[in-house]
Amino acid sequence: MTDWPVAGLVPHAADMILIDQVLAFDDDSIQTRLSVRPGGLFNAPDGSLPAWVGIELMAQSVAAFAGCQARQRGEPVRLGFLLGTRRFECNAEHFPAGSELHIHAQRSLQDESGMGVFECTLSGPGIQAFARLNVYCPPNTAQYLAKEPTHD
Repeated sequence: MTDWPVAGLVPHAADMILIDQVLAFDDDSIQTRLSVRPGGLFNAPDGSLPAWVGIELMAQSVAAFAGCQARQRGEPVRLGFLLGTRRFECNAEHFPAGSELHIHAQRSLQDESGMGVFECTLSGPGIQAFARLNVYCPPNTAQYLAKEPTHD
């Protein structure tokens, strides 16, 4: 477990921070958790979260992994981008209110340009989900965002 609050590890604000805690991390992986609470931005009227939010939970866990690495190096947390997934599998349609979910993200590839691939699992009571996330964290985010789009 880390003493760093999740808000200091991910470049999200307020209600967009969906994970509650970093349980553990190392050079190549992170474990996070959250309790599904009603009243959030993505909750259904019954307080549950739709299963598709699992991809965002996994992506925020990857962001927290990058934030933990930055903190260890004494660097600021940088903005990253979820490029997508080719596969998301989940055995549930929703995550019930009150469920405690655990996310594990394992880095399987990351290059010097900032491109990365993470194998992610999400589990809870009767819930199993998997996704392989493609992510990008540019070395200089401000410069990357300031680039003019090219038109061919």
